[in-house]
Amino acid sequence: MGPAERAGFDAHMMQIALSLAARGLGRTAPNPAVGAVIADERTGEIIARGWTAPGGRPHAETEAIARAGARARGATMYVTLEPCSHHGVTPPCADAILNAGLARVVCAIEDPDPRVAGRGLARLRQSGIEVERGLLLEPAHWVAAGHILRVTERRPLMTAKLALDAAGEVPRGRRGQPTWGTSEASRALGHLMRARSDAILVGRRTVLDDDPLLTCRLPGLAARSPVRIVLARDPEGLELSRLVQTASQHPLWVVCGEGIDVAALAAKGVEVVSAPLVGGELWLPAVMERLVARGITRLLLEGGPTTWTAFSRASLIDEIVLFHARGSDGAELSPPAALKAIGRYVSTSGFDIYDRRTVGGDDMLALRRHWHRGNRGQTEGK
Repeated sequence: MGPAERAGFDAHMMQIALSLAARGLGRTAPNPAVGAVIADERTGEIIARGWTAPGGRPHAETEAIARAGARARGATMYVTLEPCSHHGVTPPCADAILNAGLARVVCAIEDPDPRVAGRGLARLRQSGIEVERGLLLEPAHWVAAGHILRVTERRPLMTAKLALDAAGEVPRGRRGQPTWGTSEASRALGHLMRARSDAILVGRRTVLDDDPLLTCRLPGLAARSPVRIVLARDPEGLELSRLVQTASQHPLWVVCGEGIDVAALAAKGVEVVSAPLVGGELWLPAVMERLVARGITRLLLEGGPTTWTAFSRASLIDEIVLFHARGSDGAELSPPAALKAIGRYVSTSGFDIYDRRTVGGDDMLALRRHWHRGNRGQTEGK
């Protein structure tokens, strides 16, 4: 296999590993979702695949090695995040790689966890394994973004989902009856976003207006409903909501100010998370720390304008996904018009457009902030 052919093969294998990692999004927290592929470069055969199991263990590398068995010896592993090198609940993945006799490891990104932070790759190199790092770095970085931010900033990755009607307004429910401005297909994609998140957050006003369930109701994915979180400095009125009435079936956390009487909520199985008030409002950086300490790494922000704006002003939003209904003429919304619609509620300064498509007749635009750019220089050879 020549250099160009090898580079193409490596990229293809890493793409497969990233797809495997994505399977675990919303299911592995607080551990990262990782994908691993073991392949024979001489024949181009995929020998085994692995991904982080629900709950975070076993890890992707050990799963792939177990499936490969003796055929792992002399082969190449492609893994989306640096193999761990520390003893925790399970032995280090770096040791499993050495014991399996793999000849080469291609890793997308280092793990910023101080227990790893380059030590896993260094251990492999020192033992004579050929190691390369930096392949498909950017997509790998976003798959692992929740884990990275948990370690480096003590907060989860936050994705804000905005659903606007043709006028760019937020449809408001009345007396617990929700109103939708976008298509059924857009709502289904929104439910898939829920399934790929550890938790979903809304404000108290959304609960009182819409009385939502905030579960994933796609066929076959109901078990992947995220933790439901309500931000309410004062939880008055929540006790009658469907969220509280179903707290014994689907986890519900209510984040409120310190010293507030929450006995009625706790009696219904609600987990109450206290956070400090600053200027009469919940201090959002402290809220993020409380959530990440409870294992939340990927947080989906739904809710409405007040909640979106508050998190935007605190610079806590990493991704924005807009679903915008088209007008009666069916004309496609241009990117500048979409950015203008978003800008009414959330600042788009420092964000890049990374996806744009039509969903059920609605326009979808997705943006990511620039924080990943500083990591583009990681690419290196063996």
